[in-house]
This record gives sequence, C-alpha cells and structure tokens, in this order.
Amino acid sequence: MNDLLSVENLSVAYGAGAPAVSSVSFTVGHGAVVALLGANGAGKSSIMKAVSGLTPATGKIRFMGEELLSSPARRRVAKGIVYVPEGREIVGDLTVRENLVLGGYQKPAAERKERMEMVLDLFPEIAEKVDRQAWRLSGGEQQMLAIGRGLVANPKLLLLDEPSLGLAPLLVRRVFDRLATIREESDLAIVLVEQNLAVTMRLCDDLHFLRGGRIVGHRGAEELKDETARQEAINAYLGAAAA
Repeated sequence: MNDLLSVENLSVAYGAGAPAVSSVSFTVGHGAVVALLGANGAGKSSIMKAVSGLTPATGKIRFMGEELLSSPARRRVAKGIVYVPEGREIVGDLTVRENLVLGGYQKPAAERKERMEMVLDLFPEIAEKVDRQAWRLSGGEQQMLAIGRGLVANPKLLLLDEPSLGLAPLLVRRVFDRLATIREESDLAIVLVEQNLAVTMRLCDDLHFLRGGRIVGHRGAEELKDETARQEAINAYLGAAAA
C-alpha cells in the first residue's frame, strides 16, 4: 500500500444525536494535498479531530501502514500527524518564539532549533516579531504562526482546518502561497478543510465534497480547471457555501 493515510468507514458521533460523520473513506498519498470541502456542519472538522486522535471514532485509520484508531493523540504526533485547528488556537500570552518551541516540544533541541529557523525563513512576517506576544499579531500573522508551530514538529501529514477563516483575501493568498512553497520544497502531505473552492484549487490534487457528515462527491483539481465542470461541482455539492 502506497498511501500515507487511509481512512475507511470513519464515523463520529457526539452523544445520542445524529452522527457528525458517517462512513467516510478517503486516502492521502505521500506528498499529496487533499481537500475536504463543505458548508458549516458538514463534518469536516470532526474528521480532522478523529484522524488526529482528539475525538473518539469508529472505522479504520491507517498511517504509514499502521492502524491508529485506538492510539492517543500524542502517539499520532510522534508518528508525524500534526493538526492545526480552526481558529488558530495559539497561546496569546506567549511570544512567537515560545509558541514555536511548543510546536517542537517532542523534538531534540538541535532539530527543534533547525525547524524553527526554517519556519522563520518561510514566514518573515513573524520572524520580524519573534519576541512579541502572539496576541499582538494580526490575524494573518497568527495563522502563519499556527501553521509554523505545526511545521516545527516536522510532520509527515499536516491537518489544516480552515486556514482562510476570518482573513482578508490578500492575506488568504499570502498564506496559500506559503503553503504552495512548502509543498514544492518537501514531501509533506496535507489534508485541508476549507469552504473556499477557489483558493483550495490552487493547492490541492483531490477534493472531496461533504454534506451531512458524508462524502457526496469527489473531483480531481485538474477536472475543475474547466469552468463548466467547476460550476457543476459548485451547484451539485456546495451551492451557497461557495458564494
């Protein structure tokens, strides 16, 4: 099996209500970027939390050939799965540098230092403010810090949840440009949760569309370069969410 990540019949339920995710299956290859798109409440973040070990789930999650469904989150981080949650969730009272140190807490000091230098080269906006408290950064800078903190852990798979949320279009483009640079320069695989189809297509290989906790469609990014095919996908799977 050549897939880095294989998710099979994944289901997530909270309490006695309807499941948040029902029998979702998808794969992520080495160095691939796979998107999960859908409106709020479609189950995207629940899938990410299940893969990262932050919420209980049923089904199968294989990473580098190893079954991880029953493994705790810290084990998954050690294996190379890092989750950057929606809303960034940086530690505002700590400095930029201290937040980055937190990202690499499992790494030896020399490796952590090297990874931090790489991140600061990639995101010069936060490098200029490395000793500033994180709450003082702009929204775009905070998103760069959140991604950078994840990268310090030297992941094999980055789970990136709504990186464009709350950002102005110029900052969205800047963040996605940096993600494209990361992709060009490494074999990092990414699972990207988004509602913005236009920016997602710039980065992804494959797109899975979710509704009501289920995958209701799949398209390759190449297919969606055709304007007619793209509009058909929007009408069929996203509707107003893509507006």
